[in-house]
Amino acid sequence: MAVLEGLKPEKVFHFFEKLCEIPHGSTNMKEISDYLVSFAKERNLKYYQDESYNVVIYKDATAGYEDAPITILQGHCDMVAEKTPDSDHDFMKDGLKLQIEGDYITADGTTLGGDDGIAVAYMLAVLDDDTLKHPALECVITTDEEIGLLGAKALDTSVLKGTHMINMDSEEEGYLWISCAGGLSGTSRIPVEYQEMEGVVTEVLIDGLNGGHSGAEIDKNRANANKLMGLFLYELGQKIGYSIKDLSGGTKDNAITRSCKAAIVTDAEDVEEVKAVAEKLQAELRAEYAGSDEGITISVTPGKEETVEALSLVSKEKVVFYLVHVPFGIEKMSGEIEGLVETSSNLGILKLGKDALYSTSSVRSSVGSAKEHLSAKLQYLTEFLGGSYEEQGDYPAWEYKKDSQMRDLMVDVYEELFGEKPAVKAIHAGLECGLFYDKIEGLDCVSFGPTMIDIHTTEEKLSIPSTKKMWKYLVRTLEKMNTIQ
Repeated sequence: MAVLEGLKPEKVFHFFEKLCEIPHGSTNMKEISDYLVSFAKERNLKYYQDESYNVVIYKDATAGYEDAPITILQGHCDMVAEKTPDSDHDFMKDGLKLQIEGDYITADGTTLGGDDGIAVAYMLAVLDDDTLKHPALECVITTDEEIGLLGAKALDTSVLKGTHMINMDSEEEGYLWISCAGGLSGTSRIPVEYQEMEGVVTEVLIDGLNGGHSGAEIDKNRANANKLMGLFLYELGQKIGYSIKDLSGGTKDNAITRSCKAAIVTDAEDVEEVKAVAEKLQAELRAEYAGSDEGITISVTPGKEETVEALSLVSKEKVVFYLVHVPFGIEKMSGEIEGLVETSSNLGILKLGKDALYSTSSVRSSVGSAKEHLSAKLQYLTEFLGGSYEEQGDYPAWEYKKDSQMRDLMVDVYEELFGEKPAVKAIHAGLECGLFYDKIEGLDCVSFGPTMIDIHTTEEKLSIPSTKKMWKYLVRTLEKMNTIQ
C-alpha cells in the first residue's frame, strides 16, 4: 500500500509519491526525465526533451479557452540530496522512504524533495485530468536547479509560446513572489603545502546547527559551521601551536552549513587547552545565537600520538585567514523594498585536499552590480592568498514588473477563494523565473507554492492541508485565465 494513499487531492499525492520512488538528486536526472516522457507518451501528449533532460509537456486548451493566453506551468525535478549521518540511503539508486507525521509528509533520514517535487506533481495531476478547465498549457520541468539553475539556463525557450507563467517553487502558503535575486557560485582554490608532523591527532566537530536555505533563511541569524570553525581555529591559535590534517564542511553551496569537521595536530600537553577553547567558544556562541541557533555544539575527540602529514605553518595561517575573512550572511538590505535582503553570501562547501583548500560560496543579489562586487571581493581575498577563483552558474535577477495581469489575477483569485489577500513579495532566494524572464520578452510571471518547512535539510516537511489548498488555488487560477485578454 502506498504511504500517501487516501490523501487528497489523490492525483497530486499519487504522482508525488511516484516521483519520490525515483532517485532524483541533482545531476542524477535521466531516470526521472525519462519517466516524464513516458507519462506524456502514455497520454498522447506532445512533449520535448533536451540534452540536459529538461522536459516540456504540452496540453491543448479546453473548450472555451482557445483565446486565453498560453500559460506556462513551471518547476524543477531535482532535489537537494542530504541525509543524516547514520542513514545508509544511496541517492543514486534508492527511492525515498516517505512518512506521515500529523499534517506533514517527511522522509526517513533524508531530505524530502518537496522542493520542488510538489510542483511536478501538480503539473502531472493537471495533465492527467481532462475534467479541468484551462488554457493551452506548456508544463516546463527543468533539471539541476539546486546546483545553479543549470537546466533552465540550458533550455531553448523557442519551444515555448507562453506569455504568462506560474512558477511553483515557493515554500510558503499565502505569499505570491513577484521578484527574486540573481546569483552565482564562486569557487576558490587556495594552494597549500604539507609537512610531516608528530603529535596527538584530535578531531574537532562543530554541529547541532539549524542550517537551511541560503536565500530563504539567510536573514534568520543562523550560524554557518564553516565560519565557526574558522573562528575556533583562530581562537585556538591564540593559545597554542597546532596544525591541520583534515578539514571539511558542507556539500551544497546553497545550504547554510550545519556541520564542519577538522582534524588538528597538537602536542600531547595541549589537548586540554583544545577542550577548554572549545568549551568557552561553545558557551559564547550559544549566547550569541540565542533564539536562532542555540544548539551549537563543539566536540573534541582526542586520538593517539602519531606522525602524520599536516599543513605547514604558512599554509595553516592562509586557511585560517581565509575562513575568518570570507564573507557570510547579509551584506546589504534593500533600500527600496522593506525587509528584503538585497545581497548576501554563504560559504556552503569547504574541503581541504592534497594540494589546496577548496571552497564554494553562493552569492546572491537583486542588484546585478552588487552581485558582481561581492564576487570580486571573494576573488580578491582568494588571489591575495595565492589562489584562483572561478564563477559558475551565474543567473539573472527576476525584476519587479510594475504592470502584471498575472499578479492581479492571482491576487483576486486568492481573495475570492480564501477571503483574504495574499502577501505580494520579492524574495532573496533565486528562482528560475529570472532566467525565463530574461529569455522570453514580456513574460508575465508569478511564483507560489504550498507550505514547506526546513527545505534542503533532513527535517524537511511538506504540509498536507497546504498542498490541498494550493491545488485548489492553482485549478481556480487556470479556470480564470480566460478573463485575461
